Amino acid sequence: MSVQLKINGELKTFESDMPGSLGALLEQLGVDAATVVAEVDGVIIERAKFGSTVLRGGENIELIRFVGGG
Repeated sequence: MSVQLKINGELKTFESDMPGSLGALLEQLGVDAATVVAEVDGVIIERAKFGSTVLRGGENIELIRFVGGG
């Protein structure tokens, strides 16, 4: 059974590898949690709660990365 998440506007289909939490999703995507702000269905998630935020199919996830520069 496949499950879909919309990540930054793009549908991503997961077969048996659906991450159980926002933290697991970031790890699977290779995103450093310290450099991102995450929003799930319009709600900003505190960084401390990434690991305990359960993901469900059909959710809309926005990941905004911090970029340094000068």
